[in-house]
Amino acid sequence: MGGTMSDKVVVTGIGLLTANGLNTEDVWSATLSGRSGLATISRFDADQYPARIAGEVSGFVPEQHIPGRLIPQTDHMTRMALAAAEGAVRDAKVDLTNLPEFGAGVVTAATAGGFEFGQRELENLWSKGPEHVSPYQSFAWFYAVNTGQISIRHGLKGPAGVLVGDQAGGLDAVAQARRQVRKGLELMITGGADSALCPWGWVAQLASNRISRAAEPDRAYLPFDGRACGYVPGEGAAMLVLRPAAGRDVVPAEAYGEIAGHAATFDRRSAAGTSPALRKAIEIALADASLTPGEIDVVFADGHAVRGLDDAEAAAVADVFGARRVPVTVPKTMVGRLYSAGPVLDLALALLAIRDGVIPPTVNSTPDPDHVLDLVLGEPRAQQLSTALVLARGYGGFNSAMVVKSMEG
Repeated sequence: MGGTMSDKVVVTGIGLLTANGLNTEDVWSATLSGRSGLATISRFDADQYPARIAGEVSGFVPEQHIPGRLIPQTDHMTRMALAAAEGAVRDAKVDLTNLPEFGAGVVTAATAGGFEFGQRELENLWSKGPEHVSPYQSFAWFYAVNTGQISIRHGLKGPAGVLVGDQAGGLDAVAQARRQVRKGLELMITGGADSALCPWGWVAQLASNRISRAAEPDRAYLPFDGRACGYVPGEGAAMLVLRPAAGRDVVPAEAYGEIAGHAATFDRRSAAGTSPALRKAIEIALADASLTPGEIDVVFADGHAVRGLDDAEAAAVADVFGARRVPVTVPKTMVGRLYSAGPVLDLALALLAIRDGVIPPTVNSTPDPDHVLDLVLGEPRAQQLSTALVLARGYGGFNSAMVVKSMEG
């Protein structure tokens, strides 16, 4: 299960777009410096809503990243997905035209779909009539649209798919892409993108009753903190290029690291606030990676900032690793929960942490004494790293865990 070189799947390219950076190195620099992108919503007037803080991507100019003909037919979510995918391909230094015709594909995850595009077209329907609704509405809202648009833009004719599992869906998409590479594909683009920062999307998110209603950005998202009052939604995109370690023109030493293990579990409704299924996902992912708990150097936690869910995650981590035996971090406190993009962002940050020997911090939180976690707070922690575990949970009971490790690990 640990795998030989022939079935190792490695990450050769990363593309990120978040509230604190418009490309991978900017996001990484901002994350290490603790620079938050959380702020009062500016895209619409949020004064009438009970929650007003979000992780908006600002300064992103779609025309600088994608062809003008795609602008009228894409939601903001898809534009970010296309930009992040382009960044990942460029970072991977791969010429996609040199791959076999059906040798590369795309698997992405999405949670909400193209809400902003859909709201605009529904407003046209109500106010002007059906003849004023864009024909692009037929697909621009759809969960699978990011996969389709990335495939078309890069001419990828191999396997394509989409996963919908809220935050957990991002890891599950990467796991599916890993399976395709292990089956013989030469390259997969994978990741997640989400954005629902419009009135219609905002109301839909508020319905979960898990959104923070704090008025100040630095008090709004406090996972594992006794003051936790819910999470802050964010938007963004995180895309990876996956390739076989033994593939042609792949230099393993130049890869960010290996997708070494994965597992997904599901909580029954009656058990959604407890930890057994999440703990099971961790244990299976470690077994898939042929690693013991003592060989994990850092955990990138889901960090919901909802008391019962935080209790369950802290208990699961402590059950597997022991009390305060492994560093834990939640860098998404700087950008919000990005839904399907969130855990893929964590994967990317974990790989960059391994590369640079530093654990990014969790900002603003003060750990509750009841949570026996070694939470990395305030400042980055310098540490030699070879492995990382990323956790993700989705609304309704989805759990996913993924292990990445260095090529020397």
